[in-house]
Amino acid sequence: MSVDNASLLYMQGISKSFPGVKALQEVDFDLQSGEIHALLGANGAGKSTLMKIVSGAYTSDEGHISMDGKQFQIQTPKEAMDQGIYCVYQEVDTALVPELTVTENVMIDKMVQGDAWVSWRKLHREAEAILAKIGATFSVRSKVDELSISQKQLVLIARAMAHKAKIIIFDEPTAPLSLEESERLFQIMDSLKQEGVGIIFISHRLQEVFRVCDRITVMRDGRHVLTQAAASLDIAGVIEAMLGKTFTEEFPKADVVIGEKLLEVKELRRGTKVRGVSFTLRRGEILGVVGLVGAGKTELSRLIFGADVADGGEVWLGERKLSLRQPEDAVKAGIALVPEERRKQGVLVEETVKRNLSLPILRKLSSLGFVKRGAESAHAAKMVEQLGVQPRDPDRTVKHLSGGNQQKVAVGKWLPTNADVYMFDEPTKGVDVGAKSDIFRLIGELATEGKGIIYLSCELNEIIGIADRILVMSYGSVVKELSRSEATQDLILTYASAGEAH
Repeated sequence: MSVDNASLLYMQGISKSFPGVKALQEVDFDLQSGEIHALLGANGAGKSTLMKIVSGAYTSDEGHISMDGKQFQIQTPKEAMDQGIYCVYQEVDTALVPELTVTENVMIDKMVQGDAWVSWRKLHREAEAILAKIGATFSVRSKVDELSISQKQLVLIARAMAHKAKIIIFDEPTAPLSLEESERLFQIMDSLKQEGVGIIFISHRLQEVFRVCDRITVMRDGRHVLTQAAASLDIAGVIEAMLGKTFTEEFPKADVVIGEKLLEVKELRRGTKVRGVSFTLRRGEILGVVGLVGAGKTELSRLIFGADVADGGEVWLGERKLSLRQPEDAVKAGIALVPEERRKQGVLVEETVKRNLSLPILRKLSSLGFVKRGAESAHAAKMVEQLGVQPRDPDRTVKHLSGGNQQKVAVGKWLPTNADVYMFDEPTKGVDVGAKSDIFRLIGELATEGKGIIYLSCELNEIIGIADRILVMSYGSVVKELSRSEATQDLILTYASAGEAH
């Protein structure tokens, strides 16, 4: 890779090893002032390790780093911040102090390094001025734990701006955001770019990458694969570079015979969130449910799973009318849900992979009220192998896994229950392309076995790629049903955004 040594950031020949693993192998990367540069790669490609070296969490074994043409070694996160390098993470709560105010979080570094005497009036004014520049309207005297996720992101961006950041690393920043919130973030990124800030953008949403980025760097297996102008690439080419194979090779649509009617939902409703939804699901069918944020997809899945109680309507499984008062009723009937908020509802992050995979079938793994440890371990080892969880250690705590591997556990725990209906709510949220492949493979296998799949997502390309039939939701109602052959992103968006007025 040809690089101008006067780049804002220049990393050359960066290598990093951990016991038994060569995480980075002579990686080159550069960033210009006033540039948004995407760093892409499947899980395990090495992009997180590279960014941890930039931000001072790790030190490299080989290679060198320079900023503005001056070579230096970053040993700690503080040294990185002193150089003007800041990070905005997907998990914003890990970088903020929730009990403190917005001002305290924005100005925290200045407060730590400054005089013992603090002028709160001056600090509030400074924080307000910075937040106003990025369109924030909430009070700087609010406690951070009172804010939404998108507002917390603004606090992190404001902190970077308060300290004259030269480089800001955005790591999956849109994963928890709505389309409107994401668009506002892109506008802020563009304004930072105009001020000469260099931005490194990590995202699994490739449409966003092409929407905002000037250049794209792809890594695979700890190595640099390519760096090119975004305008000279397309999504298919980037995916092939990330995976070493084409999209159709990696995400084949299983050819499954659609069978008899399995599930029927009749006029299901709850308040204004779900308003008279009716549909059928057949064996072997993947039914896509698509809509913008707030359309009612998640609320619909919760009603079918018994997590919420419907105001009216019916759910039939085969010839049985179900009484769904709690999730246990749905599980006993043969309905499983992989929820959108996997860390809060899909897995127990403080427990091991083994324990998470065992939870739905503890009765099968127990005798006289005691879990048979040998049976539990054997089951977990088999599932880890089948799911492709990395690292393949059933005793690893779930919180230490990547997002994609956490999602594999959230999906995999339901497989031994032999459910008839599987619901997946935003299953690829914050998941890299490689993990998506494994999740799509599992869903395809379930369909081949005659299971009924409800795939709820706002990712239009995924819905079109995986679903046999598509329901478009808007404002709590199904406004259009589309066959696989007639569905396009433009058509889906037209119905999803126009809603009942269309």
